[in-house]
Amino acid sequence: MRREGLKSRLIMQVHDELVFEVPLEEKLTMEKLVCHEMENALTLRVPLKVDVNFGSNWSEAH
Repeated sequence: MRREGLKSRLIMQVHDELVFEVPLEEKLTMEKLVCHEMENALTLRVPLKVDVNFGSNWSEAH
């Protein structure tokens, strides 16, 4: 994210969830970046799948 010059920031991790603060103009970029990086973090027999949700707070994102 820093290398890409994004303003988005990881603000917390809750169990298996990552919570980011993302400016609206970076929403699509972050969705693609997070999915790609998390699904390709390592090679396993079972593929990793990522769900991405957005909301103005954690409750709305669920």
